[in-house]
Amino acid sequence: MATLKDIAKGAGVTVTTVSRVLNNRGYISDETRNKVYRVMKELNYQPNEIARSLARKKSNIIGLIIPTVAHSFFSELSFYLEYYAYNNGYKVLLCNSQLEQKKEKEYIDMLRAHQVDGIIMASHTLEVDEYLSLNLPVVTVDRKVDEIPNVSSDNYYGGSLATNLLIDKGCNKIAYIGGSLKLNLLANKRYEAFINTAKGRNVDFLNMETDINGFKIEEYEELINNLFRKHPDIDGIFASSDLIAASIIKVCNRINKKVPDDVKIVGYDDVKVASLFVPQITTIRQPIEDMGKLVIELLAKLIDEKDVINDNILPVKLIERETT
Repeated sequence: MATLKDIAKGAGVTVTTVSRVLNNRGYISDETRNKVYRVMKELNYQPNEIARSLARKKSNIIGLIIPTVAHSFFSELSFYLEYYAYNNGYKVLLCNSQLEQKKEKEYIDMLRAHQVDGIIMASHTLEVDEYLSLNLPVVTVDRKVDEIPNVSSDNYYGGSLATNLLIDKGCNKIAYIGGSLKLNLLANKRYEAFINTAKGRNVDFLNMETDINGFKIEEYEELINNLFRKHPDIDGIFASSDLIAASIIKVCNRINKKVPDDVKIVGYDDVKVASLFVPQITTIRQPIEDMGKLVIELLAKLIDEKDVINDNILPVKLIERETT
């Protein structure tokens, strides 16, 4: 196995120079840097990243905890988080919590053991004290925890846009279908906006929510079937995600309800597949790429011990397609 001395000898430089190249410290000419890299490649040299991170007191690794990468929103968010993390010199350790407290806690312990530089929390089953005791830079997505910086879209305005559209399109009895309201999420503001808007415009409404371990297609379809069974006169639905909106379309096709003639549907997120369904889903677009980019910017500043803004709310946009 090649050593630093072997690299130095092959490149005609000192061991100190090789070390400075590896750790990107001090001024090194491009010619010298390229010569060192060339010899490293020829000798198939693999730096000891753990030793290097201990020396630098920085691992250049960040942890990302999400409910599940199988969900379209978290899949796209994870893509952009990894993309911008890499562009900022960081690698990402991805953890799927499945909304299980025990699993989420075990992942946090694992990330600590791997000496990550910071953590992105997009799964929200742990209590506030667990977040505050991390002793690491943390940015949350869609949850406000004391003074920990957070990033979200304008959930209340998005909920208002969706509900007003359904009413403007002539819906007389509308429903909201979303995740468990027991979870302390900023996304619950979509539901608040739905209730306030429906009351303000004097329209009949009701709410249906998944259990605390949501993101299950089968559960979505069962909820929707129950909704139409108990309330066959429902003519408008605000779904808190495009995945739920797609499930509504599937159930409507099965029970011969036409979309949008019999039932109008508005989703949320505008994930890439929303425009591929038939009919195409009217939705509230979250700026997923901008959210991912901002999360990485905030975490990088925290790692460098710089000040950041705690509450970061990005604008949403109504995208009207065929389901309304």
